[in-house]
Amino acid sequence: MTKRVGILTAGSDCPGLNAAIRGFGKTARSIHGMTLIGFRDGFRGLINNLTVDLGGDALSNILTAGGTILGTSRDVPHKVIEDDQIVDKTKDAVACYQENKLDALVCIGGQESQAAALQLQKAGLNIVTLPKSAHNDVPLTETTIGFDTAKMIATEAIDRLHSTANSNHRIIIVEIIGREVGWLTLSAGIAAGADVILIPEIPYDIDKISEAILERNQVGKMFSIVAVAEGAHSSELMDFFERSMKINRHVHDGEAEAAGKERMAALKKKYSGETLMLANRLENNTGLESRITILGYLLRGGAPSASDRVLATHLGTRAADLVAENRFGIMVGMQADKAVCVPIESVTQEQKPVPLDHHWVISARHVGTVFGD
Repeated sequence: MTKRVGILTAGSDCPGLNAAIRGFGKTARSIHGMTLIGFRDGFRGLINNLTVDLGGDALSNILTAGGTILGTSRDVPHKVIEDDQIVDKTKDAVACYQENKLDALVCIGGQESQAAALQLQKAGLNIVTLPKSAHNDVPLTETTIGFDTAKMIATEAIDRLHSTANSNHRIIIVEIIGREVGWLTLSAGIAAGADVILIPEIPYDIDKISEAILERNQVGKMFSIVAVAEGAHSSELMDFFERSMKINRHVHDGEAEAAGKERMAALKKKYSGETLMLANRLENNTGLESRITILGYLLRGGAPSASDRVLATHLGTRAADLVAENRFGIMVGMQADKAVCVPIESVTQEQKPVPLDHHWVISARHVGTVFGD
């Protein structure tokens, strides 16, 4: 009997999603004889039964296109906002799956989408996921769809800013996406030769950064490039977070760790946007003009790089093979340059920060990059 398989893209968009849809879809249709059903705008389409026709030539000429032909949203079935209330619509998603007589559902998304896929798996659906994230924050995979392209764009942006920084003897601060992890900022900063790299995993001391910039000036280097992740924080602000958590923690011992993490996340979100303060303080400390360039959504747009196209195609085709083999409840990731199967439950239980002893960090320090610690 012909398998009927649904596919959706969820969370933020990034380059390479169409390549993944194409890789999965062409393999599913041509090699395994499956019927493919797309859902529009991520899990929102699954909840509301909004389908996209993926037959005929729908998968042609999309390999190089940015974005996603399916559309996307940040909605997740178990936490839908309606009238300022959080509503669980898992039953609606399950009903849509059953109404379309699906044998499996493929979800392409980041960590939040992986958690949503796990909830659907627990509700009885056959799920396979693929990891996508411009900032490479999905655990148990060495790289994610969209990361290489974002790294390439960020590197080129910093390259271009070198000339204006040098010409005007300024501090140029480049803010790069990444609230929780610094993989993108670290890699682009190294590739573009940033003088200072600031990531969430390493709280920074503004005075130490100022001293390093002044030392550069004293040897005739009249500009500095600072690559900063949007989630990077100063050590003094991190100390404030820790004190606030201790003062306001009114929970039993067994709940302390979870409540502490939740409060820390809320505080970090409240005090995001520290880049402007960083620029002002560096200007005051060094006497050099500081300018900020925020790359933001620029890093999610445009055609995917060659590496992202290859990665997305590889993961997509492997996912189709797994559906044909009736292997579900797994994410297809990359480890040691091979596609591997990882339990979705394990993905949602892990984090993927940059290890402080990672070889990228060590190499950056060896060439004189300042992390402000």
